[in-house]
Amino acid sequence: MKKLFFCLFCSLIICFALINAEAQRKPVGKVEAALPQSQKTYHPIDIEPSPALQTLLNNAVGETINKFLPKNMKSDYVAATLIDLRDPNNLKMANFRGDEKIYPASVVKMFYMAALHRWLEDGKVKITPELERGLKDMIVDSSNEATQYILDVLTDTSSGGELPPKEFKVWSYKRNAVNRYFGSLGYERINVNQKTFCEDAYGREQQFRNYKGENRNMLTTNATARLLAEIVLGKVATLERSKQMMDLMRRDFSGKSNDADDQAHGFTTIALNELKITDARLWSKAGWTSKTRHDAAYIETPDGLKFVLVVFTENMANERDIIPNIARSVLQNLGAIK
Repeated sequence: MKKLFFCLFCSLIICFALINAEAQRKPVGKVEAALPQSQKTYHPIDIEPSPALQTLLNNAVGETINKFLPKNMKSDYVAATLIDLRDPNNLKMANFRGDEKIYPASVVKMFYMAALHRWLEDGKVKITPELERGLKDMIVDSSNEATQYILDVLTDTSSGGELPPKEFKVWSYKRNAVNRYFGSLGYERINVNQKTFCEDAYGREQQFRNYKGENRNMLTTNATARLLAEIVLGKVATLERSKQMMDLMRRDFSGKSNDADDQAHGFTTIALNELKITDARLWSKAGWTSKTRHDAAYIETPDGLKFVLVVFTENMANERDIIPNIARSVLQNLGAIK
């Protein structure tokens, strides 16, 4: 009798356990079903390589290298990616050393902007006037201080004194949040986890570089061009958020500027002005240091051209005509490719 009672007791425990497990599963399903639309997955755009575009870009880069040979220009000092967006359902691309990892300078700020809009859309952070100010200053003025603030918000980290190993491990994991996000979208060969500085990093920021300049931000022109194209096409976040990002990157290149590093006048725009395409529209994010000069640009011209052109240069930072020289060739020849 005792044995029978024990068996019945065990059966009841098992039944209650199964019922409880099922009850716990059901709310999970309800929560997932009730997720806001902003939690949806954004699928990467499909881009096919184009032999015609590849020939165009090879010629543009080759001509530029030859032009600057007297100034010790080398082929491994430049990387470029071109994406034709005239038909959004049939995207074509070409690249020259497009998978080469290069220190991106301030171009990385475009990745932080895209990540922040996704965080905002998913409810991970809330917009405030100060956050809005920081985002604007990071992209419009390329402020390093604003970028430091934005990355703190994105990763829930902060600069400060060096940390003991256990705490530093936790801090490092959190700081890599933006890397994990773009990795989940299939971005490869990039590192987007460092703040940008006018001078140098100190404390745990230097610790994060292993005190040897390691773990630096790195981008490829292919990854950068893909992100810019996905922003243009509204594939990174909602269409409204994509518009907000585009508004921040919109460059008015009318008039003149005495600042050679002005994002609206000192990079790809030079080609537009030289070709007198003053009614074109330009969206861009530039970056420059004492050793690098980069530009990621999306251009629309009155005759129907729509393309992303990303050019990174190294060891030629003082040669401001390299990027517009490549852009000029693209602007003059892309229309002949259908």
